[in-house]
Amino acid sequence: MSDELSTGAVGLTAFAALMMFLLGGWWIMAGLVAIVNSDFFVITQEYIFKFDATTWGWTHLILGFVVLFAGIGLFSGAVWARTVGVILAGISGLVAFAWLPYYPVWAILFVTLSVFTAWALTAHGRDITAVSDPDMV
Repeated sequence: MSDELSTGAVGLTAFAALMMFLLGGWWIMAGLVAIVNSDFFVITQEYIFKFDATTWGWTHLILGFVVLFAGIGLFSGAVWARTVGVILAGISGLVAFAWLPYYPVWAILFVTLSVFTAWALTAHGRDITAVSDPDMV
């Protein structure tokens, strides 16, 4: 492993942090919509993950705040934020997959961003930490 920092990797990790920030905000919006107006989402009749839209709303709202704060932590280069980010990206992707019949376009976008975020944080997360804390190199 090289001690040189990859500016491209730092950019990818910063982009992943931004995506986590945005993804958290989108989860919060989707959660609030489901809590306030549960009739907004049309539900498929025969789906294995059939929950009340309000239940999904609270799930999205809580997950959204956690993902949002982890994304903010990534900008500071916090190692805990990388770990939490990878775990939450996985959880976010699974929740988005289960949410697919409620709002397919958003669900596919959430799954895609979750997979990209997990990849960027595992492959290149160390570089942004080194940039924010030069003593770690």
